[in-house]
Amino acid sequence: MHIQERTPMNRIFASQSCTMTELREPQKVLDRANGKPVAIMKNSRVVGYLVPEAATPEEEPRVATMDELQTYLESSRERVQPVLDYLKDK
Repeated sequence: MHIQERTPMNRIFASQSCTMTELREPQKVLDRANGKPVAIMKNSRVVGYLVPEAATPEEEPRVATMDELQTYLESSRERVQPVLDYLKDK
């Protein structure tokens, strides 16, 4: 008996996609994307992303400090407490 291995579904983190063949004309791909990232597909699988400069952040993302994280967690406690209580019994 042969057991076929299942592969996980390939997620696409872009609203537009293109094939490797379409990348022969990258400007057309970028124009069609309207400044949004494009998933590059090969054999129905994502092999990479083309990210236009307009879709990149202007500034380097800042990492939250531990104090900021603690403050956020404390401020959200009342809102999430019912979920935490529910999950305790699971």
